Amino acid sequence: MREQTKTVSIGNVVIGGGNPIRIQSMTNTRTEDVEATVRQILELEQAGCEIIRCTAATEEGADAISKIKPQIHIPLVADIHFDYRLAIRAIENGADKIRINPGNIGGNDKLAEVVRAARDRNIPIRVGVNSGSLEKEILEKNGGVTAEGLVESALDKVHRIEDMGYDNLVISIKSSNVMMCVRAHELIATQTLHPLHVGITEAGTVFSGNIKSALGLGLILNQGIGDTIRVSLTGDPVYEIKSAKLILRTLGLRNDGIEVVSCPTCGRTRINLIDLAEKVERLVEEYPLNIKVAVMGCVVNGPGEAKEADLGIAGGDGVGLIFRKGEILRKVPEQQLLGALKEELDGMLNA
Repeated sequence: MREQTKTVSIGNVVIGGGNPIRIQSMTNTRTEDVEATVRQILELEQAGCEIIRCTAATEEGADAISKIKPQIHIPLVADIHFDYRLAIRAIENGADKIRINPGNIGGNDKLAEVVRAARDRNIPIRVGVNSGSLEKEILEKNGGVTAEGLVESALDKVHRIEDMGYDNLVISIKSSNVMMCVRAHELIATQTLHPLHVGITEAGTVFSGNIKSALGLGLILNQGIGDTIRVSLTGDPVYEIKSAKLILRTLGLRNDGIEVVSCPTCGRTRINLIDLAEKVERLVEEYPLNIKVAVMGCVVNGPGEAKEADLGIAGGDGVGLIFRKGEILRKVPEQQLLGALKEELDGMLNA
């Protein structure tokens, strides 16, 4: 289905039409604080963020976009609620895309002014609807919040903008109810060719939010639905990027970066495998290699169980093995395992 959607350019990033699924996040700094916002965006870029969204809740926030943009390297989306003038101001200050809910931006006359400003600069509009913003009549018609209601509300707003002669649009329909969100995306994917931004809203903390997001995004993306994603977590947004990358890699939709697999430990484990696995995960972030690295708890079964890994560690009692594709390369003292793994990674990087 992604191959059939229209293409939309957000700055220098193109989504839809079978292009790679792009990873988004949102800053949690005050946009008016340019220094803090830029610092966070650069951290997110380093983690792999490809599109960033910032709130423009005040005139100062909308104006800050012009100061933030020259200092970052990825497209910036301005998030607007309630005040159509802020949407226009954000566009004038260089936003690469705006996110609005036409249902709370004002009447058709005010929406038309926003559309006109976007058209003048060919800026995409993301039409965002979530389960908390459904119109009273849709709630009454469907007996509450439903997938059908989310789709109806979103497409009604899309058609309002299309009737104004503009179709440079992206759609997002989000719910904290995972299965309702999945159903809504299945429905809307058959009714529009606009690219879809996918996410489970208000997913929760890093632990619970990751589980809900992985389930919801996995079910949606595995059907070929979705062109950009955000993993919404209550925490440092860098975790959103790490989680999104892993979800896409697990689904076979991205192959950039090192995948770390590790055993769950058992009574044979004689090293601090939990600490070692965490250190390995941090270590491999520095390497632009498309490989699998295994961290196994024992030398008895480790190399065999992880023989598909490109590189691996198998811990023993005070010693450990370095292996590749199940073949043992060498034995080293436990305290040298991480360093030995780094040497092997360096060798692969420079090969």
